[in-house]
Amino acid sequence: MKERLLKNWTWLRVIYLGLGIAVIIQSALNEQWWGILLGAYVGFMGLFSFGCASGNCQIDSEK
Repeated sequence: MKERLLKNWTWLRVIYLGLGIAVIIQSALNEQWWGILLGAYVGFMGLFSFGCASGNCQIDSEK
């Protein structure tokens, strides 16, 4: 788990984490509680490198 958090950071992971944090903050300020869940999901994708943030959504053009 520690290696997953600290290694293989890409610009895409940073963007996902930043967007997730921004959505959480804006949702909390506007009292849109469902938005916090959405922001947490996007933020965790960047932080823990799962989903599209880990590169799994890329289309391999060589196949």
